[in-house]
Amino acid sequence: MNALLSGGTLPVIRAHYAEILCQLAEERGVAQQELVSAAGIRQPQLSHPDNFITLDQFTELCRQAFVRCKDDSLGLEFGRRLKFTAHGALSQAAISCDTLEQALRVLIKYFRIRFAYMALSFFIEGDEAVIQLDIKHDTRDLHRFNIEVVLASLMEVNNLLFGQRLLEGGRCLVDYEQPANVGPYQPLFGNAVSFCTGVNQLRFQKQFLNLPLSLSNPVARRVAEAQCEEEMRQMEASTSVTERVVRMLESIRDGRLLSLEDVAGQLHVSARTLRRQLAAEGARFQLLQETVRHQRALDCLRRHSPLSIDDIAEHLGYSDPSNFGRAFRKWEGISPSAWRRLHQAEGD
Repeated sequence: MNALLSGGTLPVIRAHYAEILCQLAEERGVAQQELVSAAGIRQPQLSHPDNFITLDQFTELCRQAFVRCKDDSLGLEFGRRLKFTAHGALSQAAISCDTLEQALRVLIKYFRIRFAYMALSFFIEGDEAVIQLDIKHDTRDLHRFNIEVVLASLMEVNNLLFGQRLLEGGRCLVDYEQPANVGPYQPLFGNAVSFCTGVNQLRFQKQFLNLPLSLSNPVARRVAEAQCEEEMRQMEASTSVTERVVRMLESIRDGRLLSLEDVAGQLHVSARTLRRQLAAEGARFQLLQETVRHQRALDCLRRHSPLSIDDIAEHLGYSDPSNFGRAFRKWEGISPSAWRRLHQAEGD
C-alpha cells in the first residue's frame, strides 16, 4: 500500500481502472500502447492491481480515449465495464450489508478511496432517496464523461442486485445538455433521464431503502470495511487539514453544519489546535463553513423539484429566512428567488 503515497500528495487512482478503459478502447481500434504513451503512463504500471497512477495521468488517458474512440457515449460504456468486482473492498463492503440503505452509507463513506476527485453524498428529500455526485477536479472537457462513468457504474451494480426495480418511480438528473443520441441511456435509466437540471443525481423511492441484500454477510463486511479503513488512513496521510475539514462539512446534509468543536472532535484535536493548523494552510474555519453553505444553497436552488426559499433556508440551518437572504445577496449579489428565476430561464 505504500505505492499510494509514491506520488507525494497528488491524488491517485488504482491502475486497473486505466487498464479496463484501455481494453474498451482497443475494442474500438485504439491500441493500448498508443493510449498509455500519450498519457505518460508506463506499461508495467497497469500490470498489477495494487499499482497506482496519478489523477493527471488517468485524466489524460480518459481524454485521449474519448478523442481517439470518437464515441460520445464512451463514459456510459466505461461505467458499465466497472462491475462491482472492479472496486474491490469497497464493493465487497457495500454488497455485504443487510439493506440497501446500509450499503449506500458504506459506499458514501469510502467512495473517495476509489475516486478521490469526486464526492458522493446521500440524503432523503420528501419521498425520494437521493444519491448526488459532485466533481471535485477541474476537467471541463471530461465533465459529462466523468459523470456518466460513475452513474453508469452505480446502475450496473443496482441491476445486478435489484434488476429494474429501482427504476419504478426512479429517475436520473444530470447537469449537462441532452446529447443527440439518448439511446445509450435507456438500458441503464429507461426514459427517466432529465438533462440541464443543475445537479447530478440518482433518485429512487425511499421505501426501497429497506430492501434486503441477497449477498449480506456480516463477517465479509467487517473484513472488507477494515481494508477500506486502512486505505482511508493511507490516503488521509497525504491530505491537507483544509481538505479534510471541507469533506467533513460537506458530508452532513440534514441542514446542520458542523461547528469548529464538532470537526476538531472528529479529528481528535482541540479546537485551538485545529484553528492553528488551518491558519498554517492559509484557511479559516468560518470561511470554509460559509463556502460549503453557499454551494449547498446553489445546489438546492438548481434542483429539478425545487424547495421553497423558506424551506432552503431551514435546510441550510438558518432560523430566520431573512438571514439566508442577506447571506445569499452577499455571495451572489442578488436574492435567492432572483437567482433561481435567472438560472431556470437559462435552463429553458
